Order: sequence, then C-alpha cells, then structure tokens
Amino acid sequence: MMHVAAEPSERNKVTEVFSEAAANGLTVCRTWAFSDGGDRALQLSPGVYDERVFQGLDFVVSEAQKYNIRLILSFVNNFNDFGGRTQYVNWARNAGVAVNNEDDFYTNPVVKGYYKNHIKSILSRLNTITKMAYKDDTTIMSWELINEPRCQSDYSGRSVNAWVEEMAGYTKSLDINHLLEVGMEGFYGDSMPEKKQYNPGYQVGTDYISSNLIKDVDFATIHAYPDIWLSGQNDGSQTTFVERWMWSHWEDARTIIKKPLIFAEFGKSKKDAGYTENERDTYINAVYTNIYSYARTGGGSLAGGLVWQIMAEGMDSYYDGYEIILPRDPSTTALISKQSQVMKVLAQTMGRPSNVAGISGPRGGDVSRDEDVSERNKHTGRKTRVGRPHHHHHHHHHNGKNGGQH
Repeated sequence: MMHVAAEPSERNKVTEVFSEAAANGLTVCRTWAFSDGGDRALQLSPGVYDERVFQGLDFVVSEAQKYNIRLILSFVNNFNDFGGRTQYVNWARNAGVAVNNEDDFYTNPVVKGYYKNHIKSILSRLNTITKMAYKDDTTIMSWELINEPRCQSDYSGRSVNAWVEEMAGYTKSLDINHLLEVGMEGFYGDSMPEKKQYNPGYQVGTDYISSNLIKDVDFATIHAYPDIWLSGQNDGSQTTFVERWMWSHWEDARTIIKKPLIFAEFGKSKKDAGYTENERDTYINAVYTNIYSYARTGGGSLAGGLVWQIMAEGMDSYYDGYEIILPRDPSTTALISKQSQVMKVLAQTMGRPSNVAGISGPRGGDVSRDEDVSERNKHTGRKTRVGRPHHHHHHHHHNGKNGGQH
C-alpha cells in the first residue's frame, strides 16, 4: 500500500482497494509500515527516511480512516522482500559490527537498536495529512512486530521469544493505547513439546504458546500456506491440515493463552498445480466456515480472518498468485461479502464478550472491534530486488520459506 502510495499518481489504486473492501464489509487491513533499502525504500539507511515514501504511508492511514477501515501495521519483514531482517544485519555489517548471519537480528545489540529506532520513528510519525501522530491515531488497530518471524539458529523458539519480550515491552513503553501482536504463523516450539504434532512436520524457531503468553502481546495470530508447507500433498490433506491448525490454535488461545486469535493470512495461489477459481472459493469457504463456528462457540475467541491478499486493477507488478481483485473475481467477492455480513451480525448478537473486551485497551471499544475483523486486504506489494525496480512478482512464501526442510 505504502509502496504504491509513494507515487502520488498511483494513489487512486489505494483508494480503490479501500473503497471496494469497505463496500464488501471488510473492516481491517493488514499492511506494511516498512520498506528497508532497495526500490522506493521508506528507510534508506538506519534512521534515515525518505519523506516522499513516508507521505505514502500517511496517505494509506488517512485513506483507511476515510473508509472506516482499521489497520494492522507491521514494523519489519522476516523475509528479504522490502529489505527484511537481512537488510538490518547488512547495515550493521557495513558499519563494522561483527555479525554472522540474519539470525543476529534477534540478538545483536546494534541491530536491535536500529529496529527499536524504526519502531520509534513509526510511532512518533506526525501524519502530514491528518496532523496526528501514529501513536495517537485510532485508525490503527494494532502494531505487528515482524511479518512471520523465523530463526534457523535456534529452532526451540527461545531466541525469538526473548526478542519478542524485549520489543513488545519497548513498543508498549512508547504507546500503551494500541493493541500489539507478534506476526507469527503459529509454529509450535519447545515450551510444550506435545503440541508439535500439529506443526507441518518441522519447526521454524518460534513458539506460539510462550510468545503469545507474553503480557504485552494482546492477541495471537496464525497464518497457513498448506500449498507451500505441504507441497506435493493433495488438496484434501492440505485442507485437513488447515482445519487441524485452526482447531489447535483456537483451543490454545482459549484455554492456555486466554487471548483472542486472528487468522491473519490464508489464500490459494493461482500458481498452484491444478488451480481453479472454484477450488480457491471452496478452500476460502472452508476456512470461513470454521472461523465463524469457532467465533460463535468460543465467545468471540476466534476474532476473524484476513484473506491474502486484496489488490486493485493495475497493481500487476505486485501480484504474487494469491491476489484477489474484487471487481474481477465476483464469486470470491460474494464469499467475502457474505462472511463479512455474518461476522458483523454475530458481533452484534454477542455484544462485547468479556474475554474480548479486555484487550481493547484504555480507549475502550474504538480500537479493536475484534469480532468483525472479517478479512484482511493486506495488499502491499511483495518482493523488492535491488536494481530491478518495480518487479515484485514473487510472493515471499516462495522465498526462503521452506528453509531446506522439505
């Protein structure tokens, strides 16, 4: 979103996404508050920002407000799209710091300093359009520490957990009003070994249980990409995996973590073998049905789902196979619209269940509206390759996701 909006002549695409999303009942959009190094970078080097790109993010925030959409804004990427952890570690290396690899992102004091400075820069940003600091803006529902953290040097989840504890505490020290989540996919780690049976056969260095139990983390998230995690398996077993994944994480959120859960990324790629739009609709519908039933039976504990990813016409350079263009995909749009409607009605009938009300923070109900997070349109572009401007064809899940574990 920000990447597109950095170019004022392209801002109408951002407006289009928000207006189409709002027209179909979507209430929350998850998008990036980062672009580190590379093409249309927000952060050119540690602590140095491109004002033109920052104004693009200002526009995204003000436009979301116009359409009554709340934002989940992520601070950094685990993957190399838009810079990611690797860029932070490279910046430190270029400054003469002794670093080994990208996992030093979680432990090296200099790198952690760069990252904290970015958090501070985002929170204290005074929006040039609304004239309001991001940390005071109720359009922003939640901050996200990192998109899909992974750590190959410590599969137990302990290194990432220590980092989450520190960074969640730091974020809350600057902004107590907003919700905060980690950005996790939901992989189980070593704190409860009996839970590992629900992983797709491997760990990635995170611990869903311990990190979501951290007091400064307000709600849990999961993502699911069975087409990548279980590539080669048939659709039936992929859907079965996702159903178990949802059930186990919902159960844990309710009984162990005692915080709401959002299914923050799921979708079906046009690049998958045998893809048809009907197959995508069947899959999305299965996920939606489960979200609704867990939201209903669990007193709002499954707070909603965000489909990956809603885009506008003409954003072709950002298409990654998972894109949904609402006016172009009427059958999928009908599903999205229907889910938004039933979740909205459910939220109204349930009122504000006590176990959800507790997370909306000092501001009361205006920030979170958790139960009607019926979707997401996290439609930022993805892959940035330095020296190859404007070609962002690959979805990050095809890059570095498998880590040699298949």
